[in-house]
Amino acid sequence: MPHPCLTCGACCTQYRVAFHWMESDEVTEGGVPHQLTQQLDPHRLCMQGTYSDPIRCVALDSEIGVYSRCTIHPNRPSVCREVDASWEYGKASSQCDRARIAHGMPALTLADWRWRDGADNDDDHPDDNGNSPASPPNTPIAA
Repeated sequence: MPHPCLTCGACCTQYRVAFHWMESDEVTEGGVPHQLTQQLDPHRLCMQGTYSDPIRCVALDSEIGVYSRCTIHPNRPSVCREVDASWEYGKASSQCDRARIAHGMPALTLADWRWRDGADNDDDHPDDNGNSPASPPNTPIAA
């Protein structure tokens, strides 16, 4: 099961993404690509498409609710890094919940993160069919 954000993208269509101009790659190596921003005020830039109606970040490659990726993920603004998916770190995110609901998707729950728990959900059936896996053969390892 993939990370829930990889099939969502709703937050990138709901909020203005504004940040200090120092985050731009014109000033900071590895920063936000300046060509994808617009001036918001003397101290802030915003991602193109997020100060418009409808909102859709220029860096979003997505069909909302089906697949989603940020084309500048390693260089995304700090405000994007600060938006957590609901329950990813043990608490709800009102920004995430509102964005998903605006697109007709349910808010995330703790159950949406069970895929990360690995063997924690195996109970008494390690291979999910009631049979324990076979033991490996007792073959000596060549030196």
